[in-house]
Amino acid sequence: MGLRESFERGLAKQLGHPTGRRGALTGMLLNHRNAQLIANAIDALELTPGSVAMDIGFGGGTGLGALLERVGPSGAVHGVDVSEAMLARARRRYAREIDAGRLALHQTSMSQLPVDDASVDGAITVNTIYFVDDLQRAFAEVAGVLVQGGRFVIGMADPDAMASMPVTRHGFTVRPTDDVIAALRAAHIDLVEHRRSGTGQRAQHLLVATPAA
Repeated sequence: MGLRESFERGLAKQLGHPTGRRGALTGMLLNHRNAQLIANAIDALELTPGSVAMDIGFGGGTGLGALLERVGPSGAVHGVDVSEAMLARARRRYAREIDAGRLALHQTSMSQLPVDDASVDGAITVNTIYFVDDLQRAFAEVAGVLVQGGRFVIGMADPDAMASMPVTRHGFTVRPTDDVIAALRAAHIDLVEHRRSGTGQRAQHLLVATPAA
């Protein structure tokens, strides 16, 4: 294995599951690279003060802060991530909100959400689905925790752009957007809107969905 491939493998591993000191740097990278897509996803939730929101695979944690601001003092946010490094970062950054009961952090995956059914008004997940083996199962879990009429917003890079990046050869599952939409429908989640932005390697998709009636 050459140095370049070794670097790509290491980066891919950190992007999927940040650990250690490199994980801390990865968190900063994720905050920078995903900032606009996270902001767009949160806007698409159309949350009101007092809502309960969830960020699945929150990474560097910038979405947690934005969601806390959006739901206000009477609302609550759940942060879900598999990475202990990202959880530790969020515990430090949002200690006050955790102590106040406004933020709850969970070390788990999209397929095993430890919250009550029909208890979440809106959930986002940004640039995480490449690391989910069974999308239909994961999406069905999200549908179960959402209230009727709640929103689930998926932010993802354009699959063609992703496929052209060497790092995605290592541990990423890059699916066509139509396959992601099909997994939503199989999980009884209706697509409300498909928004596109950017061009080339910065092309992005935002899938706005809601549980089927």
